[in-house]
Amino acid sequence: MNRKYFLLGLFLLVLYGMWYLYRPFLMPMFIAALLALATNSLNTYVKRYVKYNILTAIVMSLGLGLLFFAPLVYAINASTQIVNNFDSAVVDKIVGLKHSLHLSDSLGALKPHIKAFLDSLNSQEITANIVKFASTTLKKSAGFFKDMVLILIFFFFANLYARELTRFLKDILPFDENSPFFQEISGVMSVVFYSTLLTALLEGALFAIIVMFYGYDGLLFGILYGFSSLIPVIGGLVMWLPLALYEYASGHASAAIVITVYSIVVISFIADTIIKPVIIKYVREKMTNEHMQINEIVIFFAIIAGLSTYGFWGMIIGPAITTFFISLAKIYQKFLHEEKINDR
Repeated sequence: MNRKYFLLGLFLLVLYGMWYLYRPFLMPMFIAALLALATNSLNTYVKRYVKYNILTAIVMSLGLGLLFFAPLVYAINASTQIVNNFDSAVVDKIVGLKHSLHLSDSLGALKPHIKAFLDSLNSQEITANIVKFASTTLKKSAGFFKDMVLILIFFFFANLYARELTRFLKDILPFDENSPFFQEISGVMSVVFYSTLLTALLEGALFAIIVMFYGYDGLLFGILYGFSSLIPVIGGLVMWLPLALYEYASGHASAAIVITVYSIVVISFIADTIIKPVIIKYVREKMTNEHMQINEIVIFFAIIAGLSTYGFWGMIIGPAITTFFISLAKIYQKFLHEEKINDR
């Protein structure tokens, strides 16, 4: 038997065994690898001041935990307390608004449908659904915490052995030593990671300012708004609309109007529509070379597609898969071009 084919068959068999053994951890490992790739430039910067690799890995892991995971833990814990102290009277107030609404005849054919929808609103049913949704979310949060811990652990080892892993991949993959494959993927992942983080921080901070003015927990609402801003199309609407309705139902019509106008004009229009593309463009110019740049529109749709397919972690997976595809397409194009030159 040819030794090459024997080794190939044995390798595939062992590869299947490895996949079967580690399949519960594949997603956290994949996310950790992508995060390590996205923060590669920061890793290089930290190494200038930290002598040992293990200290660099610790600093990177602590930084990721504090900036990314700690706010999630706080938000889940604070939300749990809100659910435990949930008052159904809040829903009664909001549902009671339907009796004070006067539908204009200008709505035409839509008027009976809107009226039927408002009449169908039932505070007890809504309360039951809220409690059910909260209970399901809290149950799933345990699995989310487990994933976060695993991601931090794998992220630590990915940073600790980053140089060795990169060298190994370059040796086994059929690419030239000077191929921009790894640099391009790392650059685009950095753009996605830093631009998403900066945008979420900006919009969350802006929302925290307005809610603190009305006596709410600014840190909690800022964190929740920052993450909700990642949701395609509706974004922060899921945060400011219920709050505005609650203020209106509580008799604070002016507060409801201010929150609505502020959220639409300052956050949705100025921050999200005007400032966000500027942030993406700025980070892209800093993180990637000119021949490696990928249009921010492509990045935007990659994030949307990732969130729609993979949920929360899709904001990392979507751009990664898109970048892999574009990079491989460029390499294949270069390979065909070289073949045509050699055939002449």
